[in-house]
Amino acid sequence: MTVTLRVRRLAHGADLPLPTYQSASAAGLDLVAAIGRNARLVLEPGGRDLVPTGFAIEVPEGYEAQIRPRSGLALKFGVTVLNSPGTIDSDYRGEVCIILINHGSEPFEIARGDRIAQMVIAPVVRASTVEVAELTSTTRGDGGFGSTGVTLPGAS
Repeated sequence: MTVTLRVRRLAHGADLPLPTYQSASAAGLDLVAAIGRNARLVLEPGGRDLVPTGFAIEVPEGYEAQIRPRSGLALKFGVTVLNSPGTIDSDYRGEVCIILINHGSEPFEIARGDRIAQMVIAPVVRASTVEVAELTSTTRGDGGFGSTGVTLPGAS
């Protein structure tokens, strides 16, 4: 399935690539940093920052754009998208910006044009809420975090 994603390049992203799939079967479009031409953004360990991408989008009605981490940045450097997945609603028309956080132990430097995140376009199902006095019962009931069992590393 293919949907049309309208993209408006912003002045500070004029020389940067638009969101692009890196392989024929990729689910996410790679997004790049649109920081100043000779600037460097350094995320200190534990630090976070809002990174511009240099474009705005028009997500089709009935869809959302999900902003997700790049697995290589997470594995190698501990850098991820803080509010992952971030959601861009179909009625938002501002610049797409990425909240990155450095969970690693070393400062992480971002340069203009570095691939920093990925964007997945996904259908949205809207719910209609109905207030009820009781919910149907299940075996799990109101058992929360870990209530179905937690397997610890090395446990048999």
